[in-house]
Amino acid sequence: MELQLLTNNVYYFLASVNIGYVRFSESEGMLIDAGLEDQTMKKVLKMLDEKGLPLTHLFITHAHADHYGGAAYLQKNRQVYTMAPSFESLILQEPMLEPLYLFHGTNPISEWRNKFLEGKPIHVDLLVKEEGAVELGGVVFLTVALPGHSYQQFGILVSEILFAADAYFGKDIIHKHGIPYIVDAKEALETLEKIKKLPCRGAVPGHGRFETGFMETIDENIKVHHQIEAMIYSLITAETAGIAFEQLVTKACTEKGITVKSVPSYMLFRTAVTAYLTKLIQEQKAYFQIRNNQLVVESSFE
Repeated sequence: MELQLLTNNVYYFLASVNIGYVRFSESEGMLIDAGLEDQTMKKVLKMLDEKGLPLTHLFITHAHADHYGGAAYLQKNRQVYTMAPSFESLILQEPMLEPLYLFHGTNPISEWRNKFLEGKPIHVDLLVKEEGAVELGGVVFLTVALPGHSYQQFGILVSEILFAADAYFGKDIIHKHGIPYIVDAKEALETLEKIKKLPCRGAVPGHGRFETGFMETIDENIKVHHQIEAMIYSLITAETAGIAFEQLVTKACTEKGITVKSVPSYMLFRTAVTAYLTKLIQEQKAYFQIRNNQLVVESSFE
């Protein structure tokens, strides 16, 4: 983990999951996300203390465990005013909701409740319901709605630096995933186009490096999303009698060279494939139907 200075008051902790930091004054500072686990937060606090950087606020961009897993340790050991998008905060306060929705509402067994899918619960002081300016004394920043990867993900724009959370990934990361996790393909693409128009001179993705010239990375993300959508559509149209939904998930993973190694991983890829498929259904290019008690996907065009 490296603490990198971006402007005179904006930093980020470069790690497998990036964490932002903004110093607002001599006595006020804010973390943007909290990493996966206690150990991550211990390192963050040590580095902040060594540099004499204050910590009074925390903003969680979205309720995925790798971005909030260290928050419970932080709240236990420091007085921090915690903010999060209102919908995401429901999961932050009741983390079992994440494995619950991934497993279709079934009470998840212990093997499905690991630290990657379920962080420790935290309290949220301020529910952010819409994008815009947030002002709390000397703390002033702009939230930006960036849905698609998660339901109500918000980024942070401060000092012309965008903390984009998982709205996009570094080039190597987006290709490493094979099929990136999203919940809404249409919104994911709209968010990427939105980022290209934001007034910022640099951006930090949730996974990847800070870049000033990040447009090429955004375009690569857009390209990957379109390629996956096209691949899924081709798998559907290749089967004139339709394709069983679970078979579509399997073929999509195989086509992308993915070897699924656990049930939770399968459910993550299943969700992502469903997100792309939903976009095709919305565009009337495909549809669901039930045949022989099986969920089947068919192309809307002969």
